[in-house]
Amino acid sequence: RLCVFRSNSAIYAQLIDDVKGVTLASSSSLELKAKNNNIEAASAVGKDIAEKAKKAKIKAVVFDRGGFIYHGRVQALAEGAREGGLEF
Repeated sequence: RLCVFRSNSAIYAQLIDDVKGVTLASSSSLELKAKNNNIEAASAVGKDIAEKAKKAKIKAVVFDRGGFIYHGRVQALAEGAREGGLEF
């Protein structure tokens, strides 16, 4: 599953294998050194996590928005991941 967490200062994404209980890959706007925590930064995180998923040979995920409304930064992250090749 692709788990998203959004804070006031950053946005985070993790690929989690629930069967094994391990994190396969992660990305954040802090890791990418985004200057602003905005829609462009969220889209970049989505594209980065999609790239890491390809390296881990993951094609399809379940999107877990973590209770956050599918709007703004969360939506931009999801669209960036789709552009990167992930299927939801």
